[in-house]
Amino acid sequence: MKPKQIFILTGAGISAESGLSTFRDKGGLWTQYKVEDVASLAGYERNPAKVLEFYNLRRSIHKDVQANAGHHALGRLQRVWAANGGEVVICTQNIDHLHEQGGAVGVIHMHGELGKVRCHDCGDVSLADGELSLHLGCGACGRTGGLRPHVVWFGETPLDMDVIFEKLSGADLFVSIGTSGNVYPAAGFVAAARSADIPTMEINLEPSENAHLFDDARYGKASEAVPAWVEELLAPD
Repeated sequence: MKPKQIFILTGAGISAESGLSTFRDKGGLWTQYKVEDVASLAGYERNPAKVLEFYNLRRSIHKDVQANAGHHALGRLQRVWAANGGEVVICTQNIDHLHEQGGAVGVIHMHGELGKVRCHDCGDVSLADGELSLHLGCGACGRTGGLRPHVVWFGETPLDMDVIFEKLSGADLFVSIGTSGNVYPAAGFVAAARSADIPTMEINLEPSENAHLFDDARYGKASEAVPAWVEELLAPD
């Protein structure tokens, strides 16, 4: 029997084939900066200009990347499932918009979105046009110099956790795609699913650090393994 409610968690592995390096890639962007300097509230308060420079660089890298076959397959699955009375919830740890490029809607960005800014003073969130700068003012409160990237930094609480656990608790299948299994709280979702007797599956390039918690697993490139899994789900019974 096919699941009606599917909860999908995605990580850096699904975007890597689109040309976005992961946090752990040797020689990647993250090796050129100290995490505490550019991805923490303390780093931002200490040197906001440096943090904005780093995220402007990340935005320039993201600008030309395109969704790959894995993203498109999930978008297709979501559409077909909705048309048949089901639901596919996509929750991502990625701050790119490649799932949306692939046709997905209602994506939960638990670590924020690179294409948005948040006012450090009033909390207003808005789309980011052009480069971030200390000279920009908040459209809501009018204050200048407080627009930070709308991303979750180390030590901050991920976004929409109440919604995430509500959707996860109602799922008939939990699927983790392209995740390392060592970034919490996302790495704990599989244990939460298992405790609720929800079947679990991992799709990854290689076994994650918590691979032993999954009931089923598919290993290979996301651009190949994800579309193959989606085709299986969409095949007639």
